[in-house]
Amino acid sequence: MTSSRLCLVTGATGYVGGRLVPELLAAGHRVRVMVRDARRVEGRDWASEVEVATADATDAEAVRAALDGVDVGYYLLHSIGSGRGFADTEERTAQTFADAAADAGVGRIVYLGGLAPAGERLSTHMASRERVGEVLLASGVPTAVLRAAVVMGSGSASFEMLRHLTERLPVMITPKWVDSKLQPIAIRDVLRYLVGCATLPADVNRQFDVGGPDVLTYKEMMLRYAAIKGLRRRRMVRVPVLTPRLSSHWVGLVTPVPSGLAKPLVESVKHTSVVGERDIARYVPDPAEGLIGFDRSVELALGKIQDLQVPTAWSSASGVGAPSEPLPSDPDWAGGDLYVDARDRVVRAPPAALWRVIEEIGGDNGWYSFWLAWEVRGWIDRFSGGPGLRRGRRNPRDLVVGDPLDWWRVEEIDEGRFIRLRAEMRLPGLAWLELEVVPGDGDHSTQFRQRALFHPRGVLGRAYWWAVYPFHGLVFGGMQRNIARAAEQRAADATADLTP
Repeated sequence: MTSSRLCLVTGATGYVGGRLVPELLAAGHRVRVMVRDARRVEGRDWASEVEVATADATDAEAVRAALDGVDVGYYLLHSIGSGRGFADTEERTAQTFADAAADAGVGRIVYLGGLAPAGERLSTHMASRERVGEVLLASGVPTAVLRAAVVMGSGSASFEMLRHLTERLPVMITPKWVDSKLQPIAIRDVLRYLVGCATLPADVNRQFDVGGPDVLTYKEMMLRYAAIKGLRRRRMVRVPVLTPRLSSHWVGLVTPVPSGLAKPLVESVKHTSVVGERDIARYVPDPAEGLIGFDRSVELALGKIQDLQVPTAWSSASGVGAPSEPLPSDPDWAGGDLYVDARDRVVRAPPAALWRVIEEIGGDNGWYSFWLAWEVRGWIDRFSGGPGLRRGRRNPRDLVVGDPLDWWRVEEIDEGRFIRLRAEMRLPGLAWLELEVVPGDGDHSTQFRQRALFHPRGVLGRAYWWAVYPFHGLVFGGMQRNIARAAEQRAADATADLTP
């Protein structure tokens, strides 16, 4: 039985971190998660089994407090797709963590980085991942840096990019980077390595390459994905003029991955990323059945998607602001001007029927409003590098704080009563949408309160609000009416089913 260690997981609301926590618990370790906003842990299956430390990764004092008494610190933070200057931010944040870990007497740091090739000029993204690993290795705390190429799993950004490109484009104009050799690895094997690193000997301070059993080009990955999914063979026409920047804009339009995130992903896959050594197997042996191959990893990921069992997704890690950002519920609104579009409506349905409709909005269910207006606004957001409407939802029927919901993110939820969404579209200000269910006088009378709120930034923000305000009746008014009608129809259908 592995001795229990206290493991701190940063990035616990992200794609890898959110899956690592239950694996560490299953291995018998104690877990503390470090998050900027404790609300984002609420609703997770493992929330009651972990300690929660609230800290911004740039706050040295708060990070030091979070690392107090920790045996193993998992550094799973990155600023990918966060705009210019992200490399400097990543290095500073890593240095803050390294210094705090050394001061706290942490026994080991574990970091998941990228599999960068030797002898090639690295992209800014890949160079930054390498630099973070160097900072942690120089911390004085024994560190294991796992270097992985393409991580394959339901909800990973790499998998979603591959899946949507292949499914949506039977004929593709491809850049030369589709012929780069890659060694993808299944998320299950990544998690197994990460958990195994908790018990590495104290004298191990180094990088390890990790990868699956298959070495493939991106073109071969798309062709094999199509075959597994039963699609017609994809046709590809290679052209030399598609730069990573142009490719990322194309990926941003065709897939749910916005161009700001697609660019570093494309820059990564343009490199040859193949395992150079497998020394990790000396400490974390391969399972008896071997590592998971590319085909099997695709089958597992598609099965999770079909069964609606995707615990985390690439979009889990983006967007929700730190607790220091203003909330529309702040007393007297300390953040300045706040424009409000408030609408109340009586719904002839029980509160539970109205809540079910509200909780299922977005994604494939849509927004119960003038569809063309939402589509046009979504495309404008995509062209400007925002998430648009293609990000969808993690689960079609269930929401928790931190979940992405098209261009919104769940900021607060009171089950059965209230939900607040924060906009992550490109806007000259901050925006929220609040939907509230208030029980009425009778069992079949419910008050439906809806508020759209906007905090403008400067003159442009104020001009934006008044430019779109005339359309609020069509967009928000229509949405409220249609949600109310859907709830009333559900209530009527439920009554009919009970009638003998």
